[in-house]
Amino acid sequence: MKLDPRKINAHLKQPSYSVHIFDTVTSTNEVIWQLLAEENSFPVVAIASQQTAGRGQWGRNWVSHAGGLYLSIGLNVNLEAQNASHLTLFSGWGIAQSLRRYGLPVKLKWPNDLILERGKLGGIKSETRIQNKMITHSVIGVGINWGNQVPHPGITLQSYSNPHDIDSLDTLSAITINGIFEGYESYLKEGIDNLVRNYVEILDSVGRKVIIEGITGTIVGVSTQGELKVSLQSPGSKTTLTLPPGTLSLGYPQEESISWQNET
Repeated sequence: MKLDPRKINAHLKQPSYSVHIFDTVTSTNEVIWQLLAEENSFPVVAIASQQTAGRGQWGRNWVSHAGGLYLSIGLNVNLEAQNASHLTLFSGWGIAQSLRRYGLPVKLKWPNDLILERGKLGGIKSETRIQNKMITHSVIGVGINWGNQVPHPGITLQSYSNPHDIDSLDTLSAITINGIFEGYESYLKEGIDNLVRNYVEILDSVGRKVIIEGITGTIVGVSTQGELKVSLQSPGSKTTLTLPPGTLSLGYPQEESISWQNET
């Protein structure tokens, strides 16, 4: 399915973005970095019908068959490097909220997945350039399953059984772009504390039980640095751990897979 830039722009809340559309690329994140080197203009958007070398947040291969949405946005931000996790937080929340307005009960799976009916709908990968401990440039990449082939436990919007109002990849592209900017604007206006509260409201894993070093804990939220907060309780002791992304793999609800990686 070929994307139509006119239809995408018609659905954008701020149709002044520079939108570049491609049939096949190695990675839309890579394309954005190339565009920024050539144009140095912000914001800039790249959308592809297919990726040949897509990557997830931790370098894992992101299967990018034709029929899915593969989109990246380049932003000129002014954030401290230690707050890089805020990019994924506001993007994930903003996209989820935007999709929910179209009748899709999308939730978030920590730290960077979009889920629907307990299956993976999409994921987010953020990259940054840092100078003097400040983020000067950032790229936010998003993959969302539309009509593409997906591995277990994935789900596509076309296979979702309940009715919704997203009729094409063009509409989905605009919804995703609008969602990222909505999340960013909310973050700038209301701050990280409010963003985290909103994020936790649609975090699927809140209340889920995990076992860490033999102790049963309960997921209670995320911190302002994007760390997972787990309440641990043992006889005579109660504490809350904050776990950085990459140290606890939750798996998907239907898999009931939890993997703890102690890096100390």
